[in-house]
Amino acid sequence: MSKVAGGGSVKRQSDSPGQRLGVKRYAGQKVSAGEIIIRQVGATKIAGPGTFVSRNFTIHAAKDGVVRFQKRKMTKFTGRTTSRVQVIVE
Repeated sequence: MSKVAGGGSVKRQSDSPGQRLGVKRYAGQKVSAGEIIIRQVGATKIAGPGTFVSRNFTIHAAKDGVVRFQKRKMTKFTGRTTSRVQVIVE
């Protein structure tokens, strides 16, 4: 007889931590140059004047100012238009 119960193998056990995505600075908030405004996967929101996009689609402030969000129509490659939120620093 065994002293311990058999520890069977478990499939799909690994779990990854959250990526902390989302809006970091909201409309009306002051930002300094280089500060992260939005962390996202893919270009769900687009960069406007006063902002720039890094390699992982994170939108940063290019200058000091106040954050503003605005809806824009964007044409896709297929010709269909979609609505996107544009991030602006004034």
